[in-house]
Amino acid sequence: MNTRDRHLVVGLGNPGRKYRKTRHNVGFMVVDALAAQWHITLGGKLKDIEFGCRTLDRMTVCLGRPLAYMNLSGPPTQKLVERQSFKYEDLIIVHDDIDLALGTIKIKKKGGSGGHNGLRSIMEAFGGDAFNRLRIGVGRPLPGIDVTEHVLRPFESSERELLRKTIERATEAVQVMLSEGTLAAMNRFNGQKM
Repeated sequence: MNTRDRHLVVGLGNPGRKYRKTRHNVGFMVVDALAAQWHITLGGKLKDIEFGCRTLDRMTVCLGRPLAYMNLSGPPTQKLVERQSFKYEDLIIVHDDIDLALGTIKIKKKGGSGGHNGLRSIMEAFGGDAFNRLRIGVGRPLPGIDVTEHVLRPFESSERELLRKTIERATEAVQVMLSEGTLAAMNRFNGQKM
């Protein structure tokens, strides 16, 4: 690996204890799992974002969690990218996706927001979509339940083991994205279900 390799992984979610275990916060959950694996403390703070960095295998990896609400994730993420001198293509956004079943992850380069307010905010802040995404399936709501209500609900107890395995798989996918590239990770993880 090149010593200049630098990567920023930002998990999306809502701040505060109230939202900690909700579907909308799986991005935070993945970043927390990576922080634990890599012994990275998210002790750095810019306006509305916390972050931590470490050199791993001659590669600098930073993890970030915006502390603004989901639909305001873009400006703090942009501030961190600029302050740490990352390139746009060094950015991986980890977020929930209702169009994927729980237990499914999907890696994507570029693309629209798919109605996701966090992605929309990031695209508006950067003026484009040239970043990598790791989509974590949280499933669609049952009939009669509003999408917003669905993503702001905690996972059911019956879903927690599958959620744990999904987070574990997502951390593996991030590691492959960093070490082997996005295309290799797409080939390995996309289309697979647990």
